[in-house]
Amino acid sequence: QVQLVESGGGLVQAGGSLKLSCTLSGRSIRDYTMAWFRQAPGKEREGISCINFSDGYTDYEDAVKDRFTISRDSAENTVYLQMNSLKPDDTAVYYCAADPRRRRCSREMIRYDYWGQGTQVTVSS
Repeated sequence: QVQLVESGGGLVQAGGSLKLSCTLSGRSIRDYTMAWFRQAPGKEREGISCINFSDGYTDYEDAVKDRFTISRDSAENTVYLQMNSLKPDDTAVYYCAADPRRRRCSREMIRYDYWGQGTQVTVSS
């Protein structure tokens, strides 16, 4: 059984940084394309970044490009999201997700079978 556990959320001032972690248990993360999504109050969940299972190709939503970095540590079975220059608009619950079908990464929710429980990120102005 694949499980995803996120950590690293919290309260930070605008301009600050946070690093989210998502550890996959039950299988090797090398077999999964991984992604980060977020959902702000009253808004739909949106895909903000993903990373290929194979070659490390990454993709970002325009709103976070150049501020957020997704990475993967296969030895730790963990995917990370380094978030810099945080803005109040980044306030949301952040979720990681895993696609077991060895496909090119996508930021569409329908592509992902496994989801973490979410971690709250709050950015104060």
